[in-house]
Amino acid sequence: MTTPSRPALTLAEVAALVRGQLRGDGGVVIAGVNTIRDAGDRELTWTVGEPHTRKLATSRAAAVIGPTDLPATPMPAVLVSDVEAAIATVLERFLPDRWAPSLGVHATALVDSTAQLGGGVAIGPYVVIGPRSVIGAGTVIHAGAFIGADCEIGEQSTLWPNVFIADRCRLGRRNIVWSNAVIGRDGFGFIAREGRHRRIPQIGTVVLEDDVEVGACSCIDRAKCGETRIGAGSKIDNLVQIAHNVRTGRGCILVGQAGVAGSVHLGHGVVLGGQVGVTDGVEIGDGTMLTAQSGVTRSLSSHLVAEGKPAQERHRALREQAAARRLPELLDEIRELSKRVRRLEIATDHSASD
Repeated sequence: MTTPSRPALTLAEVAALVRGQLRGDGGVVIAGVNTIRDAGDRELTWTVGEPHTRKLATSRAAAVIGPTDLPATPMPAVLVSDVEAAIATVLERFLPDRWAPSLGVHATALVDSTAQLGGGVAIGPYVVIGPRSVIGAGTVIHAGAFIGADCEIGEQSTLWPNVFIADRCRLGRRNIVWSNAVIGRDGFGFIAREGRHRRIPQIGTVVLEDDVEVGACSCIDRAKCGETRIGAGSKIDNLVQIAHNVRTGRGCILVGQAGVAGSVHLGHGVVLGGQVGVTDGVEIGDGTMLTAQSGVTRSLSSHLVAEGKPAQERHRALREQAAARRLPELLDEIRELSKRVRRLEIATDHSASD
């Protein structure tokens, strides 16, 4: 969409920004970015494949970013080898400045006298920071966030409103934690004794390595002992549950409503699609991807695409699904064969009696 707070660019400047090849009028003015359907005559759009490219014929977009083999288009174009990366660069250019608390500590914030604040921090209204906690330089903490005792928040991190960080949790540099996320809640540990559920103390911690992002309303539970650890560069969507003692490798992606049970180990670059469930104690190897709503009940090796309940290698799962769709026909065939066998048996019995 058009972003008045950011100056417009010419298409030639866009091409230089994304290191693309300009095709057509480089003087076209670009004031924003929008989809093919909704783009206006001062907005840039993009296409990544033939179905999208066909829609350009009816688009009002001023220009388009597309792949190097993009056919002729009704508007000027910038051709690039990686369309998604190029459009991300342009979106960054037009990103509006986000409101943030002013530098320093808001008058309504409650910061313990033993807490340590790095230079250039911004602490918003009604923030609470507990004893002995350390807040890294350049960190922004928005209104209503709670940080318990003995926590560490790495430099240049951002905590959005109403984030909860429990005692003794450690966040690395450049972490982003979105509103209402809970980090360090006690793990869900109980044993049934004498007709009631007895809570098991959870004395461990949570560690988020550098460049981790945690979505709104997601929960990462404290370890029973030791650590729940999220690897560097991992990105967690909204409404994700990560249980006690889970460990993820670097660069994992956990999509909305995924649930990971206790003591699961995810390798580097694992992707869990939306609503994937992982049962306790399993291991998933590096680079494995689980499609949406899969259920993982046993460990999986590396570099698989898996799906289903229980999750298994995708091609096998698809074959089983295809076979399952034929079950009604197969049942009809079995019934017909049973009738034929019965008729043959009766005929044989009659022949024997004669």
